[in-house]
Amino acid sequence: MKKLLLGLLLVSGTALAQTFPTKPVRLIVTYPPGGSSDLMSRVYGAKLAEFWGQQVVIESKPGAAGSIGMDYAAKQPNDGYTFVVGNLGPVAVNPLLSNVQYNIQKDFIAVSMISTGPNVLVVRADSEFKSLGDIIQYAKANPGKLNYGTSGPGSVSHLSSEMLKNNQKINAVEVAYKGGGLAITDLLGGQIQYIFSDSLPAMAHIRAGKLRPLCVTGDSRYEMLPEPPLCRDAAPGLVAVNWWGVLMPAGSPKAIVDKLNADTVKALADPDVKKRFADLGVEAVSSTPDQFAAFIRDEMAKYAKLIKEANIKVNP
Repeated sequence: MKKLLLGLLLVSGTALAQTFPTKPVRLIVTYPPGGSSDLMSRVYGAKLAEFWGQQVVIESKPGAAGSIGMDYAAKQPNDGYTFVVGNLGPVAVNPLLSNVQYNIQKDFIAVSMISTGPNVLVVRADSEFKSLGDIIQYAKANPGKLNYGTSGPGSVSHLSSEMLKNNQKINAVEVAYKGGGLAITDLLGGQIQYIFSDSLPAMAHIRAGKLRPLCVTGDSRYEMLPEPPLCRDAAPGLVAVNWWGVLMPAGSPKAIVDKLNADTVKALADPDVKKRFADLGVEAVSSTPDQFAAFIRDEMAKYAKLIKEANIKVNP
């Protein structure tokens, strides 16, 4: 009898995957329209819609550094017709810094990573700083005299800056912004001296000769900016890469999770998707659900250690 029931479940799951989707699917984005997460999700969602012959509706739920969108996604029906693109902040870091209303391990199923991208340390083109080493040397000689920007709590720019201060034992003053574009504006205006920025808002100013890239925070050279060295060359251990991935509410049918994973892998291998992601400053990647779940656990452990060592706190 058990074998019969198992066989029926397998047949039922296969049939479900073969017919999915039979109606529009919702893709939740945890940041405002026009940003990296939104633009990537639209490219990715359009490719899935092309595969499926069904509309993929982008639903923006920004706020609280991405946590509002993740909480909203966790509470959606687990019928397989809702999924969310989450990234480093709301998935791995926000739960470590504040009392979020969701539990990544209990409330979600990891489906696949979709992209990764380092930050780039930038200063004004006329800055006296020609390298990360210059900034470290100045900060040690002049504690508290440097102001730097971040994109807010839990962002890669925030974590990269904290890594630098913790690893090099320097004292600099954080100026937190609601987005990287606002920080870039103040950097150009001279209100702050440096920022670890997403490549997308910085790239146009780098190409225009208004900003100077000093290093990138990845663990390998960045194809879009091949000249700047790795930040870890001057500050060992300074590796902080942003990433994005797809998750579904816990309890979503395994057959649909597997189908979404397979179609995601196919979408991210598409040359047009790869190019359009590269234009946004990120690399299209994919993974198995188990690989993504393990990656999330590793990232949470990494940043939990940093938060403890650096005594990082955020305002409630």
